[in-house]
Amino acid sequence: MSVAGAAHAGSYGKPCTTQPQEKWMSIQQLEKIVNDHGYKVAKSKIKGACFEVYARDPQGQRIELFLDPVTGNPADADWSNPAKQAG
Repeated sequence: MSVAGAAHAGSYGKPCTTQPQEKWMSIQQLEKIVNDHGYKVAKSKIKGACFEVYARDPQGQRIELFLDPVTGNPADADWSNPAKQAG
């Protein structure tokens, strides 16, 4: 049994997905989506119902992304402004 609905994406305050894990993409598929958008993944993991990624944007700035593991889209954001700056 999954507690996916209880996981929240950082300060977004919403779960990344409520879909069952059987519908989720693999970490490799999700990292490819991030890379295809011009980011360089440094570290990634599944955290609750979110795919959490630490990466560098095309300008070299460190960012933290929370992605929906079903769609590969940023949680409560879009690829034009996908994340907050990581500290």
